[in-house]
Amino acid sequence: MQVEQRSIEFIPEGERHGKARDLFNVWFSGNMVLTNITVGAGVFALGLNVFWSIVAVVLGNIIGGLFMATHSAQGPKLGVPQMIQSRAQFGTIGAILPLLLALFMYIGFLYYTGLLAAMSIHSAFPWISVSMSLVIANAITLIITVYGYDLIHKVYKYFAFLAGIVFLIVTVALFRVHVPAGSWSVSDFHMGPFLEGLSIATTFLLTFAPYVADYSRYLPKKTSTAATFGWTYFGSVLSSGWTMILGVVLLASAAKFGSDPSGYFAQFLGRGFAPIMYVVIIFGVIFANILNLYCAYMAIVTTVEPFTKAKFTPGKRFGITVGVAIVATFIGIAGQGELLKIINDFMLMLQYVMVPWSAINLVDFYLLRHGNYDIKEIFKLRGRYGMFNWIAVFAYFVTFAAEIPFMNVSFFEGPISRALGHGDIAWVVALILPSMLYYFPMKARLSRNGELAEIHGGLSAS
Repeated sequence: MQVEQRSIEFIPEGERHGKARDLFNVWFSGNMVLTNITVGAGVFALGLNVFWSIVAVVLGNIIGGLFMATHSAQGPKLGVPQMIQSRAQFGTIGAILPLLLALFMYIGFLYYTGLLAAMSIHSAFPWISVSMSLVIANAITLIITVYGYDLIHKVYKYFAFLAGIVFLIVTVALFRVHVPAGSWSVSDFHMGPFLEGLSIATTFLLTFAPYVADYSRYLPKKTSTAATFGWTYFGSVLSSGWTMILGVVLLASAAKFGSDPSGYFAQFLGRGFAPIMYVVIIFGVIFANILNLYCAYMAIVTTVEPFTKAKFTPGKRFGITVGVAIVATFIGIAGQGELLKIINDFMLMLQYVMVPWSAINLVDFYLLRHGNYDIKEIFKLRGRYGMFNWIAVFAYFVTFAAEIPFMNVSFFEGPISRALGHGDIAWVVALILPSMLYYFPMKARLSRNGELAEIHGGLSAS
């Protein structure tokens, strides 16, 4: 197993390998973890009953997975990481803003996913403190991340099989738990909590969008778009929806799960099965954090690359990833608190800043340029795509301002959210508004400079 040599640069066809179905293992394994279970529990904690909590998480994953998988399909065609491709929409410097926000997202995920791993290690080995457990978990994450793309795929391939069997056994066992009366009542519907739960579940998969193509960019260019989309969608929605449902039922049946998710889940099948459960829990969240650390490195390199001529070697990757891991570990040690509340607020904050970026990127790729980009120009500071695309920047900031009345987090609630019974549908605004604000003026610009005719001519020829 060799250390990955490539960084953010284009992957030549001679180095492409793998099949689209490999993506199923990545996104199935990446979501068969305690993190997703706690997200589902967080939706139930909003005040919904079991039935409506499950409806919210299932519908949210179906919606969020559509956008996530659509981003994944860009990888084989372009052969570059997702966020560097966004320079074509925002400009070389303009893309730094969403890059910094994405970096904030990765560190946030590293923080609370690492904390879940630490709590699990501490639960299995009480003599190891949570802080020391966090150091151990993040060190394992770091080692695998440094090896890069191929080892990540291999780890997920084997973990998918183990996690699938264990979670199937847990699911069967859940049929014998007791949930409160009225948990399955269709009439016990509360609009505000349902909308907020739907937002959290939708946002979870949608926030993979900034890095989902990083794990498909090594696939051969001829890889079917439908296959790339399908395997990503099926793997992510199946696993994420499944685990979130488990979280709903677990919290409904035992309030203790909310205060000690790792310990309660590990003991759920009895003490005899606990060692296997701890293995799945601990390594599941550690492996899930590989995605976050790997892409935090990508975000940092993509941010600084326009201002330096340095080549980002495996040695530099090691140094950068160590730095990110140290920051995330420090935050985790200092920021231990109410995990379910932290996760809910974090997921809602992500939708406000990342969903508008996703909308602009997808509109540009699928509706305007149809995947036709000059990859060499993306890497030039003053190239074809410019330093700033003010159409994208304007659409992004106007959308964020328009989301404010719809927001509902612990420290702020907008007037429209209050009118909806404390529901949060900002993600709907974040998808629709920037799509319109970007599509029409950008189409006019491409038409004026002749690029639209060039794109259509290329499509006709192909």
